[in-house]
Amino acid sequence: MTSTRLLTRDVPLEAARRLAAAGVHPVLARVFAARGIVEARALDLALTDLPEWRTMKGIEAAAARLAHAIRASEPVLIVADYDADGATACALGVLALRALGARVDFLVPNRFEFGYGLTPEIVALAATRAPTLIVTVDNGIASVDGVAEAAARGIEVLITDHHLPGERLPEPAIIVNPNQPGCAFPSKNLAGVGVMFYLLLALRATLRDQGWFNQRPEPKLAEYLDLVALGTVADVVKLDHVNRILVQQGLHRLRAGRARPGLRMLLAAAGREAARLSGFDLGFVLGPRLNAAGRLADMSLGINCLLAGDEDSALPMAMELDRLNRERKSLEADIHEEALASLEDLPANENYSLVLYRPEWHQGVVGIVASRLKDRYHRPAIVFAEAAPGELKGSGRSIRALHLRDALDRVSKLAPGLITRFGGHAAAAGLSLPTDALPRFAEYFEQATRELLSPADLARVVETDGSLAAGEITLQLAELLATPLWGQAYPAPAFVDEFRVLRQRPVGEKHLRLTLAREDKVFEAMLFRQREALPERIRAVYRPERNVYQGSARLQLVLEHWQAA
Repeated sequence: MTSTRLLTRDVPLEAARRLAAAGVHPVLARVFAARGIVEARALDLALTDLPEWRTMKGIEAAAARLAHAIRASEPVLIVADYDADGATACALGVLALRALGARVDFLVPNRFEFGYGLTPEIVALAATRAPTLIVTVDNGIASVDGVAEAAARGIEVLITDHHLPGERLPEPAIIVNPNQPGCAFPSKNLAGVGVMFYLLLALRATLRDQGWFNQRPEPKLAEYLDLVALGTVADVVKLDHVNRILVQQGLHRLRAGRARPGLRMLLAAAGREAARLSGFDLGFVLGPRLNAAGRLADMSLGINCLLAGDEDSALPMAMELDRLNRERKSLEADIHEEALASLEDLPANENYSLVLYRPEWHQGVVGIVASRLKDRYHRPAIVFAEAAPGELKGSGRSIRALHLRDALDRVSKLAPGLITRFGGHAAAAGLSLPTDALPRFAEYFEQATRELLSPADLARVVETDGSLAAGEITLQLAELLATPLWGQAYPAPAFVDEFRVLRQRPVGEKHLRLTLAREDKVFEAMLFRQREALPERIRAVYRPERNVYQGSARLQLVLEHWQAA
C-alpha cells in the first residue's frame, strides 16, 4: 500500500496568542491559527460580514437583464447541472425568481442523453419552451457552441458558473463567475449555488431601486440559505470565510426546523434529527441522496423535491431519492470491488496514475469509485464507463499535488484529438473519448502525471494539529471542537500522540473498539474499517469526540490513522 507521512500543521504563534487573548480556548486558538485565522472577528459568521456583491464582474448587467425580464414578464428558463450544487442552485433560482415576480421554469439535462453543460442539443430542447432568456446555473462557462446556438435562435444567455474558464469565453453572453478574468470578488471558492445567491442579492437591490417593491412584498433571501448551505458543502468547494458564513447560516435554518419541506423529508427518510445537524450531514447524508437522482435517474426528481411547497408532496420524492441512494451504494460497492480486483495484477504503486474501465460499469457512479481509488492508492484515478456504442465517459479524482484539469489539458496537447471533450477543476474532472482510444489515453495520462508529479507527491500525507497533553483530552474539548464548521480546506482538527493498547475487541463486521492509555489517563476509542489486532504501543492520529450512549455523553477517541510506536 501507499506509504504515509505524518505532517504537523504550522501554527503562526502570534495569531494563536492573539486568539487566546481574545478568549478563544488555547487548543482552538492553535487550531484556528493553523487554518489561517489571525483575529477573533474572522470567527464571526454573520451575514453582515459577507463581501459586497458589486465587486463581482458582470453582476450588475446580469441583475439589470433579469429585472427587465421580470418587469416585461418574459419567459425565463434555468438550465441546471445534474449534481447537488446544480440542483440546489436551480431550486434557489426558481423559488427566488418567482418570489421576485419572474415567469421562470427549469430544464436539467439527463446526463446519459445530453452530457454536461449548455450544449447545442440542450439549446434546441430549451427552445421548445420558447424562452427569451436562458440562465445557466453551475455550468455554462465552457459552453461556447451552446451560447452561439442560442444566439442563432434569438435566445439570450446569462451564465452563472464557478468553474474555471477555458481559453475562449462564450459569447454573446452575460457572465457572472468569480473565476472569470478580471473579476475582483474576494472569494474564488463560491459554489454554483453561492454565485446564484449573490446574483439574487444584486437583482433584489436593482428591483428595489426601481421601486418594484412599492406595491408588493420584498422576499427575504435568507430563507433560501438552507439550499445554499447544502449545495456548497456537497460540491466540496473550499470553506473560506464567505462559504463558512453561507453554510453556517443555512445550518441555523436547518437546525431550527425552518428548512424547505423537501430537505425536512430527506432528513426524515435518512433518520436524521434536524436539531443535531452538522456540516458532515450536508455532505454525507443529504448530498448523496440528492445526487442519486442525477447519477441513476433524472435530477428533475431532486429539484422537484426541493421545490415542493409542503411535506405531503415532498415525502414520496424524498423516499424515492432515499431508495435511489441505496441502489447507488450497492452499484458503487460492486464496481469498487471489481476495480480493486483488477488492480491486484497491476503494479499500482509503480504507476503514477490509475485508469480503469469495464463495459458493464454504470457511468452514474464511476466518479465515486474514482474517489475511493484515489483515497486508497493516493494516485489520480479515472474510471470509465460506456456512454454509447464506441464512446466512453470517464470521471476522475485527483490528489492535492495534481491539478486534474491541467493534466487532461497536457494530454490533449500531447495527443491532439485523442480526448473528445473534457472539463473540470483541480480535484475532479470528466472527459469523453472513443472506446478504442482508451489504451493510448492511459499511456499519455501516465506520461502527463509523471511530468507533473514527483515521487514524494505519491506518499500520502496525514496532517495533524500536533500533540495534546493527556489532561487536555477531555469531553469539554471534544464538545468545543464539534462546534465550529469544518470542511474542505478547513479540516476538522486531528491530533497525534502515542498510546498503550490495553484492550481491543472487534465490533460489527469491520471495526475495533479500543481501550487506550497515556500517562495516567485511560481513553475509550474506535478504529473504523479495520479488524486486525493492533500492537501493544501505537502512534495514532485521532479526534476527540462526544459519544452519546443511552442518554449519557462520554469522551471517545476516533482513530484516523495509526503506526506501530
